[in-house]
Amino acid sequence: MAGNSALGDSKIVVEKTSSGNPNYTTALIVLTSLFFMWGFITCMNDILIPYLKDVFTLTYFQAMLVQFAFFGAYFIGSLIYFAISASSGDPITKIGYKNGIIAGLLISGFSCALFYPAAELKIYGFFLSALFLLGIGFTLLQIAANPYVSILGTEETASSRLNLSQGFNSFGTTIAPLIGGFLVFEYFARDGELSADSVKIPYLVFAFTFFLLALLIKATNLPKFTSEDAGVKGAGALKYPHLIFGMFAIFCYVGGEVTIGSILINFFGLEEIMGLDKSEGDIFLAFYWGGAMIGRFLGAISLSKMADGAKKLGLMAIVSIASFGVIYFGAYFKSGFTLEFSTVTPFLIFVAINLLAFVFGKSIASRTLAVFAFVNIILLVITLSTDGKMAFWSVIGIGLFNSIMWSNIFTLAIEGLGKYKSQGSSLLVMAILGAALIPPIQGLLADSIGVHNSFIVPIFCYLYLVFYGIKGYKAGRKDMI
Repeated sequence: MAGNSALGDSKIVVEKTSSGNPNYTTALIVLTSLFFMWGFITCMNDILIPYLKDVFTLTYFQAMLVQFAFFGAYFIGSLIYFAISASSGDPITKIGYKNGIIAGLLISGFSCALFYPAAELKIYGFFLSALFLLGIGFTLLQIAANPYVSILGTEETASSRLNLSQGFNSFGTTIAPLIGGFLVFEYFARDGELSADSVKIPYLVFAFTFFLLALLIKATNLPKFTSEDAGVKGAGALKYPHLIFGMFAIFCYVGGEVTIGSILINFFGLEEIMGLDKSEGDIFLAFYWGGAMIGRFLGAISLSKMADGAKKLGLMAIVSIASFGVIYFGAYFKSGFTLEFSTVTPFLIFVAINLLAFVFGKSIASRTLAVFAFVNIILLVITLSTDGKMAFWSVIGIGLFNSIMWSNIFTLAIEGLGKYKSQGSSLLVMAILGAALIPPIQGLLADSIGVHNSFIVPIFCYLYLVFYGIKGYKAGRKDMI
């Protein structure tokens, strides 16, 4: 079937329902499983950092090289992709989104398998190399899957769909600290002592899962989106100022989110905060990433076509309570059934504030982004200026307001790019470099002025996001002046 979509003047071949209309449901379900899996593996880095820090006796800066290697691959991979796109035409629109996703899954599976020899040889550099290759695989997945989700329908509801898929991505990041922390710090630890062997079996299981997903994608009849302009050469996406500003926004968002998540377990262990050991810290790390899950599911509802009013707000409240229940019972199980409900009730206060922030955002992607970034600045100031439970829950609450940022920035940045959507997507994925550069900066500060004071770093990230949500997304767009 040929027609027009978010791709601009493109030829689209899609599977049809019995009524002759395009059927995107199967594609969205399959893609959402990918979002879940790469969210799970990405958050495992937050487990690897304190684990490798202890096993190899690393400084905070050295430990943060985990994120530098992993997210640095996003930059290198996207740069190569963009260079090919500019010189020979867009690769994804040539080979198809499906083949691009399969290639990313195969590379990711092979990378996870490399953790076994890395553990056998007990070489930190080998771990970093495996993480770099894993980042390359995820780069292909990001470039292919994000715009694919955005074009499975109208541009008006693109943020809603992407928030829904990202919600399951956050479900992966939520359970990763619980399952991964249990496997690495407890189940595979030798007599309670950490060793390089603790990651062998977990990452072999992850490798098998990626290979299985590749077979599933291969066997699934997904809608085909092909563009007549696939062979167009040149860096046409760079002529859109709102995309360039969006690149910096992605840089700041992922940098801020990842650097906070990467150091939380060590932050929770500070005596002036909570004095938690690592097996306890990963329980509460799940609330940080779980907050993003709650916010993304709410974002999918808030930014959908559902009319604003009591019905929408009521649905959002039900979803937030249900999502909180998933996080709490997961944490309760991980704690050995000892985590009291009263211990986590402060988190519910931030969930309520999150709902109010959505109301204030008025279902507008740009406005909601600016509001959430501003709230995170306030929470970071509280974290820096207080100790104990106040600082503890304030920094965890940031996850709720990180939630919609990727989806909203991404869809605002590629809106109106037409045939340059995949090329623009590669530029946005390239900007994930922020997650490679900002954590080591915070690590250096943590080594020099302390972990607590190092939280000054992400404040600057969210300041830029306030700007992008208010003005940056409109740059160069006459239709928004």
